[in-house]
Amino acid sequence: MVRSLPRLPAMAALLALSACGGLVPDGGTPSRPQVQAAPRAVAVAPQTGMCLNELGARQAAFTPLPDRFYGAGCSTVGTVSLAALQGDDARFQLTNLGPVACPLADTLAAWARFGVDRAAREVLGSPLARIETMGSYSCRNVAGSGRLSAHATAQAVDIAAFVLEDGRRVSVLGDWSAGTTEERRFLRLVHASACKRFGTTLGPDYNAAHRDHFHLEATLRSGGRGFCR
Repeated sequence: MVRSLPRLPAMAALLALSACGGLVPDGGTPSRPQVQAAPRAVAVAPQTGMCLNELGARQAAFTPLPDRFYGAGCSTVGTVSLAALQGDDARFQLTNLGPVACPLADTLAAWARFGVDRAAREVLGSPLARIETMGSYSCRNVAGSGRLSAHATAQAVDIAAFVLEDGRRVSVLGDWSAGTTEERRFLRLVHASACKRFGTTLGPDYNAAHRDHFHLEATLRSGGRGFCR
């Protein structure tokens, strides 16, 4: 299980990934001890290192990932793999989430705790247990345009549903319009909270393509303006 990353020293240049190597036979002799492959190191830019410090301070469970470039403008630079986020009293899991740019992960961690978990307690009477996503990184354009999507650089995440500790599942698709009064209020509260934290927040009221999820981006649009719909 991924552990929370401790705060990094200010001048840190390398972070160790969790060991992913298998056991390697020593000299091919079955009776001899096996040696575990050394973990790879990830070179971290100073700005990313600062972000990782913040994410660690939020007690998120994550692993830094190596930078990768896929061509056509698609890349995952300064990203992390998020396993869990910290609420007021307990952690909650995330599903179906790929690489996430660190600033987006940091904003997501704050929103999940203060905007989602607390709204779930207040409106629905149960803490948050899990956030279900529709993914993050995807090398593609914005639908119906030639402009590269924020997903193409792991700068966006799509949120589909929230699962509470009491077992209830509140989804954007099923409950934005057809849920109970409390469920609809909860979804609008977390959407409004996202609009205050993220640079771009899109939901069912934006267009049909977002009828089943909240699209969240940390970065602001040109001119430093946020966009909420």
